[in-house]
Amino acid sequence: MLASVTAAQFRRLALSLPDTAEGSHFNVADFRVGGKIFATLAYEKDGCGVLLLTPEQQVGMIQDAPEIFLPIPNKWGEKGATLVRLAKVKPDILEGALRMACMNKQNKQSKTPKRRA
Repeated sequence: MLASVTAAQFRRLALSLPDTAEGSHFNVADFRVGGKIFATLAYEKDGCGVLLLTPEQQVGMIQDAPEIFLPIPNKWGEKGATLVRLAKVKPDILEGALRMACMNKQNKQSKTPKRRA
C-alpha cells in the first residue's frame, strides 16, 4: 500500500504538537513554536512539505529514506532545510520528523540567554 499524506494532514500533524501555531511567510503557510518556524508548505505545489532540521538530522533522514526525504536545492538545504514527499511518507514517520523539527526550535530557544529589560 502506498503511503500518502495531504497538505491538510501535514498542517493537522504540525498543529497537533504542543505550543504550535500556523503563520505565513511570503504568502506560504508555516508552522511555528515560540514564534520560530519549524516547518512550511513552501513546496506544496510540488507535493512536498519542508522540515527545518539540523544538517546532521537531514543526512540521517535521507540515508534512512531517500525516497521520502531530500535537501532543498539551495543554501537553505545545506543548512538542513529538508523536503518531505507527501505522497510517499507515512503519517507516523511525518509526525516524528515534525516533532524533531519542532524540538530543534524549542531547544534552541531554551539555550538562548534571556534579555534583561
